[in-house]
Amino acid sequence: MIDTDGGGQGPLCAAESTDAEVIKESLAEPDRFGLLYERHARVLHGYAYRRLGREAAEDVVAETFMKAFRARRTYDLGHSDARPWFFAIAIREIARHHRVEQARYRALLRSTEDRGEGDLADRVADAASAHLWRRPLVAALAKLSRRERDVLLMVAWADLTYEEAARALGIPLGTVRSRLHRARHKIRKHLPDDIALELT
Repeated sequence: MIDTDGGGQGPLCAAESTDAEVIKESLAEPDRFGLLYERHARVLHGYAYRRLGREAAEDVVAETFMKAFRARRTYDLGHSDARPWFFAIAIREIARHHRVEQARYRALLRSTEDRGEGDLADRVADAASAHLWRRPLVAALAKLSRRERDVLLMVAWADLTYEEAARALGIPLGTVRSRLHRARHKIRKHLPDDIALELT
């Protein structure tokens, strides 16, 4: 539970501080950075889990926060929401696990049973009928380039806006739009329309 008492924390309590304010405060009080873990670790883990599986996802989240903590002095305090910054770091960590991600897709395609780690499709759209279209979904995602997949899944799974995805990936907004357009086009070629709409 976040302490909102504010004792010794300055005029703003933890619940009211923006991410940028917490990062600035953490330069003098490193323990404050833990609040950002509480705010963002769950969504980062969920995103990495869907792409890499449980074990690799835990590594990605741990590395992301460790690197973010070390680099916090470089954070642009003009951005109050640090979520795209965390995703920028996480996406580089995920790229290091590219082979794991590809192997995961291959394993899911081979799988005929609904296993604990095989619930990729279930978590994409939270649909009861997900098991009926897991194979085409995984096949469609596997056919995307890594750059196209990064943009598509940041918008679909991480719920980032186009602007936030551009910031996270360090690319122009127009590039996000064009990659997303290509990714959606490829996805729609391999999935029924209703399923493609859930993802895109």
